[in-house]
Amino acid sequence: MHKLCELNELPNHESKGFSVGQQSILVVRKNQKVFAYHDRCPHMSIPLAWNPDKYLNYEKELIQCSTHGALFVIETGKCVAGPCTGDSLESIKLTIEDSSVFIDLQAINENR
Repeated sequence: MHKLCELNELPNHESKGFSVGQQSILVVRKNQKVFAYHDRCPHMSIPLAWNPDKYLNYEKELIQCSTHGALFVIETGKCVAGPCTGDSLESIKLTIEDSSVFIDLQAINENR
C-alpha cells in the first residue's frame, strides 16, 4: 500500500492530484466519501486538470476535462457530457486507514 495523503488534507468537495511513480492520479472527496481515478481523459488520454489540483467544474459537482470540457460523475467516473460521453475514467481502489488515504500500487500497475 502507498500512502497518498492524510484525509484532512483533502477537504470535502475538493480534488487533488498525485504522481505515484509513472502514474498520475486524481482524488476527489465528495460528501465525505473519497474517489480515485487515473488522471487521463478517455477521449484523448490527456491529463484532466487545468491547473494543479483543479479537476472539478465550477459547481464542484463533476470532474471536468480542461481540454474539451467533458464532464464526469464523481462517484462513478462516467462521462455525462462532451466528446467521450458514455466512456468512463479508470477508477483506482483506495483504502482509508487511521485517517490516511492509501492506494495499492500493484493494482494500479497491473491495469497499465
